[in-house]
Amino acid sequence: MAIAIKQLSTIGENPTDPNQSNSYDRDFYAWTQEQSHLLRTGQLQLIDIQHLAEEIEDMGRAERRELESRLEILLMHLLKWQFQPSKRSRSWQLTIKEQRLRLQKHLKQNPSLKAAIPDVFEDAYQLAIISAARETGLDVFPDIAPYTSEEVLLDSFLPD
Repeated sequence: MAIAIKQLSTIGENPTDPNQSNSYDRDFYAWTQEQSHLLRTGQLQLIDIQHLAEEIEDMGRAERRELESRLEILLMHLLKWQFQPSKRSRSWQLTIKEQRLRLQKHLKQNPSLKAAIPDVFEDAYQLAIISAARETGLDVFPDIAPYTSEEVLLDSFLPD
């Protein structure tokens, strides 16, 4: 802890001095360590509240992006499975299984994201169409998802 305090003091900033630039803009890592130290030591009046709030919001958005990304990969492989039946492989089947497991884990760690699935699903599907078209060379994918989000998350679901 003495090292952390020394590092904070070498930043050369006085967080109460509005004329000094914020380490947030110059050295993000140092800023995170400083804010963490201030929180842990109860020096709440010195916390960079605006940037801290932005970072917390960004963390939430990152979790939502992770949900969308996993859904996109899953949907892309379901589309490939459905529209290229002659090329179905164990690899595709395992990718579908893997993405479902990763989605389940992500939703278990972030249960409130379940409510975001309907909003994220359509965007993920639109991205999945592009990815599937790029990988297959096909231009046959429906504009609207041919499966529901509930079906997609079922372990047993594979489109015919």
